[in-house]
This record gives sequence, structure tokens and C-alpha cells, in this order.
Amino acid sequence: MAANRTTTMLKGPTAAGPAVTDEVTTRERILDAAEACMSRLGLRRVSMSDVAEQAGVSRGSVYVHFRDRATLVDAVLARVADRFVAGSESAVRSRRTLAGQVGEAAVFIRQHLGDELLTLRLPAEGDSLLATLRSAQIDRLLTGWTEFWLPYLADAERRGEIRPGLDHRRASEWIVRIMLSFAVMPSVTFDIDDPGAVRSFVHDHLIVGLAGAAR
Repeated sequence: MAANRTTTMLKGPTAAGPAVTDEVTTRERILDAAEACMSRLGLRRVSMSDVAEQAGVSRGSVYVHFRDRATLVDAVLARVADRFVAGSESAVRSRRTLAGQVGEAAVFIRQHLGDELLTLRLPAEGDSLLATLRSAQIDRLLTGWTEFWLPYLADAERRGEIRPGLDHRRASEWIVRIMLSFAVMPSVTFDIDDPGAVRSFVHDHLIVGLAGAAR
């Protein structure tokens, strides 16, 4: 009896494994499908039915994983943002100073705005990156990007690059807002598509703001 009970207990986690994996796979398939539909139709036109058909699942299955259309759109945008930030990490880590790291992040943004693997390509002019950010739960996206910069700010403070006691979370949000400006705003004083000019612009202005005396 004991042996049989042990066998039953061992089978439990093993049997549950594929189900959990299937759930994850289905969710990812739905996200992949939603991203494809958004790229083809735009944020405003895509529907849950479109996504279900693209994913090869029922409409009900989509609702099992995402309670409504807004939740699904937010999940896709969050995934795209995470992918973009993760893609920039090796370039950022290649620099030894905070100014250099932020400069590389800005260059990465300018060089990869049209990269289909890292960004969400939208078909209509009304679905620009700026419109996308405004339509999403921007606080969620900002939170993820802000978290990314916190360890870099901590290292910069240890190296003496920024003033002691600087609020790292607020400084990180400021960096993120600067990064977003490189994605959505043109420049009138330097060539924003010249990597050297971008690095120089960030270097000349970043440390001045973070290293100066607190007001």
C-alpha cells in the first residue's frame, strides 16, 4: 500500500507538468498572434476574434488568458518593451560609465526603431510609437524600464559619477523619459541618427544633471 501511495504521489507533479507547459505555450502563441495582428491591422482595428483566428484557438481561449482586449494589448506592448530593453543590455554593459551606458542605450534606440524582431511595426500613421505609448498603461512600461537602470545608477554612485544621496528611482525615470524622447522626437541641434553625435549629446548633458549639487 505504501509503495502504491508513493507511486501515486510521484505521478502527480509529472502529470501536471505538461498541462502547465501547455498553458504557457498557449499564452505565448496568443501573444505572438496578437503582435502579428497588430502589425497587420494596427492597434485600433485588431479584435479578439482576429487574434484567436491567427493563433488557431477559440475566442474563449483568448479570454481565458486575457480578460479583455485592453489587457491583451497591454501584455503585447509590455513584452515588446521588455524585448527591446533586453536587446539593448549587451550594448549598455559594454560601457564603463553611466553617461556611456545611457549613450549606448540612446544609440541602440535610434538604430533599432525599425527592427521587426525588437519593435512592434504598426501599419497606420495614427498608430505611431507615440500613439502606442499613450494608448498603453504607460506606468507599467515605465516601471520595467526604470527597474532596468537602478543597478547602473547604484554602480555610478559607487564610482563617484553621481552625487551621493541622489534618488535613484527618480533619476532612473528621468533617464527613461530621455530615452523615449530619442524614439519619438527629432533633433534641431545635432544629427540624431549619428551615433557619435548621440553619445556626445548624452555625455555632455547627463552627468551635469545627476552629479551637480542638489537644489
